[in-house]
Amino acid sequence: MKRLFCLLAFALYTGCGTPPPVPPVPSVSVPRIPDIPRFSVDYMDRSFKPSDDFYAFAAGTWRRNNPVPGDKSRWSGFDELDQRNWFLIRQILDESAAHRVKGKAAVQVGDLYASAMDISLSERRAFSPLTPDFKQIDALQDTSSLLALVGKLHTRSTGVLFGTGIEADAKNSVTYALYLSQGGLGLPDRDYYLAEGFAKQRDAYRVHISKMFHLSGITVAAAAAAADTVLELETALAQVSKPRVELRDALANYTKLNRTELSALTPALDWNRYLIAVQAVGVTEVIVGQPQFFRGLNTLLVEKPLTAWKTYLRWQVIRNVAPWLHSSVAQESFAFYGTTLRGQLTQEPRWQRASKLVDSNLGEALGAIFVERHFTDEARRRMRELVADLRTVFVDRLARLDWMSNETRMKARAKFEQFTQKIGHPVVFRDYSRLVIQRDDLIGNLQRAAEFEHRRQVKRLGGTVDKTEWEMTPQTVNAYFNPLQNEIVFPAGILQPPFFDVTLDDAINYGAIGVVIGHEITHGYDDQGRKFDASGNLNDWWTAADATEFDRRTQKLVEQYGGYEALPGKKVNGRLTLGENIADLGGVTIAFEALQRALVRDPVKRKTIDGFTPEQRFFLSLSQLWRSNYREAELVRRLTVDPHSPANFRGIGAHLNHPVFYQAFGILEGSPMWLAPEKRTVIW
Repeated sequence: MKRLFCLLAFALYTGCGTPPPVPPVPSVSVPRIPDIPRFSVDYMDRSFKPSDDFYAFAAGTWRRNNPVPGDKSRWSGFDELDQRNWFLIRQILDESAAHRVKGKAAVQVGDLYASAMDISLSERRAFSPLTPDFKQIDALQDTSSLLALVGKLHTRSTGVLFGTGIEADAKNSVTYALYLSQGGLGLPDRDYYLAEGFAKQRDAYRVHISKMFHLSGITVAAAAAAADTVLELETALAQVSKPRVELRDALANYTKLNRTELSALTPALDWNRYLIAVQAVGVTEVIVGQPQFFRGLNTLLVEKPLTAWKTYLRWQVIRNVAPWLHSSVAQESFAFYGTTLRGQLTQEPRWQRASKLVDSNLGEALGAIFVERHFTDEARRRMRELVADLRTVFVDRLARLDWMSNETRMKARAKFEQFTQKIGHPVVFRDYSRLVIQRDDLIGNLQRAAEFEHRRQVKRLGGTVDKTEWEMTPQTVNAYFNPLQNEIVFPAGILQPPFFDVTLDDAINYGAIGVVIGHEITHGYDDQGRKFDASGNLNDWWTAADATEFDRRTQKLVEQYGGYEALPGKKVNGRLTLGENIADLGGVTIAFEALQRALVRDPVKRKTIDGFTPEQRFFLSLSQLWRSNYREAELVRRLTVDPHSPANFRGIGAHLNHPVFYQAFGILEGSPMWLAPEKRTVIW
């Protein structure tokens, strides 16, 4: 339920959708740490003219020389840095597992990593860690007991029936509230169940479910019947789910109901039993994201037999931890979720999957060690300077807007005055000391870690929001804007090349991390971020005329990106990606002006390097930032679920709206890179 507007969407498993693959055998070799992935003119392909294909001109050689590795579904500048970080993290985890790092947190980190690396233990235990859950499912007598079990599974982050979460109330952002949302699917999106173009994936999913049930000990015939049941129920859930584009509308996905109203909406769902199970019995109000989904779920629980729901629950329990069970199950899980859905040829090495598991469950304990070793005060200082530069530019641009009324402008300025930033890592790292981690109990560790986090969250219901909290771990290669806190956040993980490089000139850094900063700032004023006021509350503070003009301008971006064909017959969804495209455009606009001001302050920096002016290096840096290659299945998945445009379009899309880009490279009307002035978008 977290409303974070991020620079890049990573496919992290959150209990519903695609779980991460894991191999049955750990890697035994320890390759060297990858090189630092810096900007380089060697990545360019000068056989292309910048006016014909600027993305190929800027990064064509890199793309040709860097096919997607077998254990990845995409390879990019992000992934190069991310991969390097995982090797640094592996050093920490290997030392922690050997108890060579001092402190309780390091012991927990090392023991969790060791439990994930113990393949023989997974082989010996097979399905036995799930036996208690299977018994509880078999013992269900009615929908009331079913809701109680669903609640218990939700405390373990098992995404069954619907989604749930605890975060700031979007209309009272100083207080934590309980959210309920649509969910319960095993495929990445409702379209995978309903759209004609995903028929092959549905057939493969049916076969996959059947194989997994058979591996769990039932006959081939019974497993096939169970797969049919699961697919039928999940398809029914998909049919009452909102399309992903509609989920972007923050106002349309907020309905606060008291307990009486919730029961009236869904009389077949025993919310008393559910709330007792999730330890939230005192809750008097909940925020329902999609009431029509819960109305449909209520009908399904009445119409479909309990035996069918038992089968569905059993499947979700298996699917949730399949990557960490014995090899036959883990391999089958990867074959579908890794290869069929994402095109991945081989599994990532066990150590890397285990490292990501630690990051997901003990992220700040691991992060404390990571930043001590790999984050410098100089990086924090320079980042603060860059943020201050871009903040100044944004305020000045806001004052100069010719399309916004003074009434809206004053409120926009008031919002920006309360805008805050976090850089590097939390001031105080999260305390996991009460979480029990055992080296010989991987599945138990995962369950206890999820329950630990759930208890931490549920204790806060109705209380004051902790504004010091981070929603990403320090080692994460990403950044985000949180509209509920009106803040931008930059973890230490992203403050490295190719994003932030103290060894290179300002043009490269403003074209990379400068654009990232501007991107996150602009999220506060994109098509959804603008609906939140200075205090982080959903509140319509725009005049009707300004809102209409904003929508008219952003429609040009919908049309621009919606015209890009990522695969034959498959275009970018300009409406789904609108928020990120607005942020990309704002990021380039703000960062370019900030660079110009920096060059005026220090004219000696205005010099040609490698044959390119600062303006040219700015746009080259930005396009190289988005250097990427995809597997086809992964690109299809991202076109369906990702609010970000594919990287090759992010690498040119914002450029084409800026006259300075055309001037910098002498691009003239009639060239392939030319976007007619009347089609260009100017917002912030």
